[in-house]
Amino acid sequence: MTLKELQPQLLALTPEEKAQAIELLAQSLRKFWSGIQKTPGVCGGDACIRETRIPVWVLVNARGLGISEAELLEDYPTLRAADLANAWAYAEAYPDEIERAIREQEEA
Repeated sequence: MTLKELQPQLLALTPEEKAQAIELLAQSLRKFWSGIQKTPGVCGGDACIRETRIPVWVLVNARGLGISEAELLEDYPTLRAADLANAWAYAEAYPDEIERAIREQEEA
């Protein structure tokens, strides 16, 4: 189901149900992407490794260019192996977003 298809149902919820839906969504994001942040105004709002300005797409692109995880950890000393695992999982879940970000950077 797409958000567009879901929109009429969301709008029909009572204010209390909307608050519950927001809380449910927020909880699911905190649990699943605890190591990934999107902050408006930081790195164009792209998904970044927690508390850094290292976009997930940069890591995915580097891996695609043949840079190993060990090299990434050496090049970015603030990263941990868990951060890379989070980045790969996020990229797998949102491939279109990551591909778009890489494409936009290549066109810039």
